[in-house]
Amino acid sequence: MKLVILDRDGVINYDSDQYIKSPAEWKPLPGSLEAIAKLTQAGYKVVVATNQSGIGRGLFDMDTLNAIHTKMHRAVQAMGGRIDAVFYCPHPADSSCNCRKPKPGMFERIGDCFNADLTEAFAIGDSQRDLDAALAAGARPMLVLTGKGEQTQADEKYPQGTPVLADLAAAVDYILKP
Repeated sequence: MKLVILDRDGVINYDSDQYIKSPAEWKPLPGSLEAIAKLTQAGYKVVVATNQSGIGRGLFDMDTLNAIHTKMHRAVQAMGGRIDAVFYCPHPADSSCNCRKPKPGMFERIGDCFNADLTEAFAIGDSQRDLDAALAAGARPMLVLTGKGEQTQADEKYPQGTPVLADLAAAVDYILKP
């Protein structure tokens, strides 16, 4: 199975240090929706894996998160793409759960649910925790320079050999190159 796992904030949509707390605050990054459509049309399953500690912090509730994701799904569909599933960790950063990136639990659940070999899956993120979770689960990490990506690149702690690309569109072109 051809599988790409995407972080949400900073990869698909603009990120905010104050969190994305409403559908109105969710705004796609230029080219991201078209990039997801290209993956879909090339036969890839596209799955989002996102930490959403705003739920655990009481900044927004599940209905709001679902409304944000409905807006995202519709925006992707309007471009001819599809997000096959959204996995999220609702726990705050100080939680000891296994699903919060950089731990691999969310990725492992994706692998189980899709019966996918994660060693063949690309995982695109903008933060160190995205890359660490992908690596810990056996996926192939890719760093984009949108969101927190430039700072992640500057910190130089990401896994050696990780492709570093300008944005999701460039990452998708990298994946789809002949």
